[in-house]
Amino acid sequence: MHILEGDLGVINGLLKDHSSGGKLTQLKIAQRLRLDQPKLDEVTRCIKQGSPNGYAVLLATQATQGGVGAEGTFPVVETGLQRRLLRNLVSYLKQKQAAGVISLPVGGAKCRDSTGMLYAFPPCEFSQQYLQSALRTLGKLEEEHMVIVIVKDTA
Repeated sequence: MHILEGDLGVINGLLKDHSSGGKLTQLKIAQRLRLDQPKLDEVTRCIKQGSPNGYAVLLATQATQGGVGAEGTFPVVETGLQRRLLRNLVSYLKQKQAAGVISLPVGGAKCRDSTGMLYAFPPCEFSQQYLQSALRTLGKLEEEHMVIVIVKDTA
């Protein structure tokens, strides 16, 4: 994943396995968010309503040939399998015209100020707005990708 905008602290705080203290290596989408304008406006409102360090936007692409994450902490996944899994997830979400939604932290909150939501958007008009600056740097995205929005709860 590549950070496009927002605060890295949100990622480190919410994508943590609170039972072991390590990073989460697997997330399961529990809900879908329809890609209709009122729902997308709500996500945008959550981003803008929070503080500048209350959200992060990431670009998820298939792993590099080695299959290891940027910090080398994720298990090596066979590249063909990883590519297929991402392609299938993107295809499913496009077909359903939805984004995947995960409540964070996984397994329930230990304290109130470390909760939030993760939204996984397939390529769509909404996700394109976050890719404009990244595309200038990365060039055209040939592979399947998702835009991940993580928003920290403001309550």
